[in-house]
Amino acid sequence: MPVGRSPIETRAEPLSELHRHVAIPNAFETWTILDVHAGAEGFELRARRRDQLFRKDYDALEDPLEWPKRFDVSRWTLISAFDGSRRVGGALCAIDTPGVEMLEGRPDLVVLWDLRVAPSVHRQGVGATLFRAVEAWARARHCREVKVETQNTNPTACRFYASQGCRLQEVNRGAYPELPDEIQLIWRKVLNA
Repeated sequence: MPVGRSPIETRAEPLSELHRHVAIPNAFETWTILDVHAGAEGFELRARRRDQLFRKDYDALEDPLEWPKRFDVSRWTLISAFDGSRRVGGALCAIDTPGVEMLEGRPDLVVLWDLRVAPSVHRQGVGATLFRAVEAWARARHCREVKVETQNTNPTACRFYASQGCRLQEVNRGAYPELPDEIQLIWRKVLNA
């Protein structure tokens, strides 16, 4: 998908480039919150307008540069997106890592741990290009499923993951004791060969 004059290029990079990845902000603002309801065919998300603008900066809640100190990231990968020489986004993928509960002890599951797109190129296909690259990386490692976590406070992310073919499979109220008003949403996409 072209952003500038050239198509977006993705490439895997070593985690030593994590500091460049996190230079792209991972924050958002919204006037919308998603209420979660059990429907006939699974969970339904219904948008509701907030009384006040909601702001969230994921990096302020958890320093991404601490991840390599907390986890064995030797099997993880960083897939970065470039418009020419300009870094415009990236996706961090976790796989087969003991102690990472999101991976459920499964070697055939990849968790999309962190996805970010430079604000200057939002809604220009960079996220979708990265998601396709994550899927290709996962398939090459014989993974059968991609798993993603977000919250009901992030409607843009929820719409994005749904548009990529992910299905909302788990809703966990109270998952964040420090953020009692947020609901954890777990999205999954089965990968076909």
